[in-house]
Amino acid sequence: MKTAVISGGAGGLGRAMAARLQGQGWRCYLLDIDISGLVENDLQRPLTCDLTDAAQLEATTGKILSQSPAVDLVIYNAGITHIGPFEGLDDITLRKLFEINFFAATNMARAFLRPVRAARGTHLAISSVAGFSPLFHRTAYAASKHALEGFFSSLRSEEAPHGVTTVIAAPSFVATNIGNDARQADGTARPGSASDGIDYMSAETAAAVILRGAARGADFVPVGRVARLGHLIHRASPRLFRHLMERKIAGQ
Repeated sequence: MKTAVISGGAGGLGRAMAARLQGQGWRCYLLDIDISGLVENDLQRPLTCDLTDAAQLEATTGKILSQSPAVDLVIYNAGITHIGPFEGLDDITLRKLFEINFFAATNMARAFLRPVRAARGTHLAISSVAGFSPLFHRTAYAASKHALEGFFSSLRSEEAPHGVTTVIAAPSFVATNIGNDARQADGTARPGSASDGIDYMSAETAAAVILRGAARGADFVPVGRVARLGHLIHRASPRLFRHLMERKIAGQ
């Protein structure tokens, strides 16, 4: 039986990826700070974990590895968003975005480095269109996702000699928390809650595209029409991408 570990496993996209893997007979460990909505069974093992707490992360990974010394797939899906101008963004909030969106993923990668090597498995980082391009009113979010992509694209070269595949998936707008953003006083909110998005897709659709890309060992998987077109346009002409992005989002 193959084993996957999914951070942010209680969220819409995390659940959708787990369901798809479980349909193929995988056992999935779902890590999240609140797992009250998840059911445990033979193929699904929810685990409470604050990924920004080093002690909790060590205890949780230790529990997983005591049951599954080799891990076939680690999905770095946990994250939060922040929508608003940089003018009102304080340093504490900026660092919070990096703690959850970037450092939680790199700390997980460190914990599962050898178990993934043992399985000749896959690291799958869930980035965003904001990970390869600018995005209006998302300076902190875009910076954290750019960092995530830089880390995992560099890790790819280090881990390839061990038979490990490293995949980066960049969804555009996935509608997982529309109307339920759980917005905090600092402006941070659940991912998938943006009200200024374009051409939303369901979590199930995004999960299917992401996991198909991972299965074929793609380096980079743009997810959704906006992500595919955005990636092509940004590579060809960053200035044109910025113009279109500002007209579509900033102009709303």
